[in-house]
Amino acid sequence: MSPIRILFISIEGNTRSFVKKLAGYATGMHDQDSHNPLVEFEEISEQTDFADETDPFFAFVPTYLDGGNGIDTGVKELMTNTLGEYIDYNQNASLCQGIVGSGNKNFNEQYCLTARRYASKFNVPFLADYELRGTGRDVERIYELLAKL
Repeated sequence: MSPIRILFISIEGNTRSFVKKLAGYATGMHDQDSHNPLVEFEEISEQTDFADETDPFFAFVPTYLDGGNGIDTGVKELMTNTLGEYIDYNQNASLCQGIVGSGNKNFNEQYCLTARRYASKFNVPFLADYELRGTGRDVERIYELLAKL
């Protein structure tokens, strides 16, 4: 079975931590049954050279906003734009299978707003969310979902 490929951006380390826990969980599941897919991942940052993706992937994106409430007073996204530009590069968006978002639920309507906006922009599903670094149950839930897709 092909591995689950994840592209992500991590500013404070929360998304990186979650993706690494997800990859570790996938390894354990694969060790139990080789039909369970592994997870491979790549962190996208301002230092990343843009490339043409050749395999389907999922994008994991946190929400960092500066101003606006995301509804009626606008929104200004910050720090995650590089991932959006990478997905938008050449034909990469055609291989994106969906978006997983993270954020802080204290931000109400802005929770996972960046992920929802990416899903809309690239016409792919918003698949799942988790708060901050996520829980063990979040890791299991999201792995099971991505493995089915």
